[in-house]
Amino acid sequence: MKAAVFNKPNEPLKIEEVEDPKIYFHEILVKVAACGVCNTDLHYIDHGVPTFKKPPIILGHEASGVVKDVGAQVKDFKAGDHVLIPPVFSCGHCYNCRIGRENICLNMIMLGNNIDGAYAELVKVPAKDCIHLPEDMPLQESSIIADAVSTPFHAVKNRAQVRPGDSVVVIGCGGVGINVVQIAAAAGASVIAVDIMDNKLEMAKRLGAKHTINSSKKADKLILTEIRDITNGGADICIEAIGNPKTIEMGPSTLKPGGRYVQVGYSHKAAPLNAGRLMFRELEIIGSLGCRPVDYPKIIEMIKLKKIQLEPVITHRFKLEDINKAFDLMRKSQSLRSIIVF
Repeated sequence: MKAAVFNKPNEPLKIEEVEDPKIYFHEILVKVAACGVCNTDLHYIDHGVPTFKKPPIILGHEASGVVKDVGAQVKDFKAGDHVLIPPVFSCGHCYNCRIGRENICLNMIMLGNNIDGAYAELVKVPAKDCIHLPEDMPLQESSIIADAVSTPFHAVKNRAQVRPGDSVVVIGCGGVGINVVQIAAAAGASVIAVDIMDNKLEMAKRLGAKHTINSSKKADKLILTEIRDITNGGADICIEAIGNPKTIEMGPSTLKPGGRYVQVGYSHKAAPLNAGRLMFRELEIIGSLGCRPVDYPKIIEMIKLKKIQLEPVITHRFKLEDINKAFDLMRKSQSLRSIIVF
């Protein structure tokens, strides 16, 4: 099969012919329909963030496809089924799994990090972790549910605990942040979207943001003043979805006393936080990682009800041979979500 192989940092992915995966009794073999291009992969390629499996490794952790073959003990899937592949596989028996927090499984295995991923024509995955996709849902577009939609869903619903009428500042309207916007709006929040790109802010408005702020055109103090004016003193919740140390530092300052700050964006750099502000205003600081398996059916139902839209946030599609062009667009902040289609 063909795959895009990551050999070492600061080099383009290389299209190579590799052996087809061999499945074990508990696994399924999936013919990949599409795989989203995520900023996490860019951290491996550009920033030297290490993968658990040493290169060469096939990246890609946001995939959908069609089952090609199943292991001897697999009962819930058969050839021809449409499936969504979550980015993280849980062990099912550690403490966190037992209390329903499989997204932070103590023995988690990440696709395209611990094991070969889905920038390939075929991928093998544990059957127990996969989710059936309704056949009337668009298969390629559904790939982004695995991360770009599920991660924001978990952040909004479970970590930020957004309720109708809450004021929510979303900092960063890229591939993850734009879905934080639409899911928070679907939850009934009054959303203030902050980004440096007018086209991303226009999309945020289209997907439910009540207010938008271009932070490249104003000083930080003016941005905070505008947010406080809009929210009558500060937002209930701020969700940082870009992973920029500067915006991580600024985020808690957008909140009212007792507000909740949720970190979704990843950065390999340290970011300062004002401990005095956290203490005196009794702010909550919460991290958010991935999504629990129990939430995927809810996400799929929201998409079927058109409460969450997939098509608008997929701005580019590439063949596997052109995968490095997708990463170039990401580096230039010219895409929301690109997908590799097979």
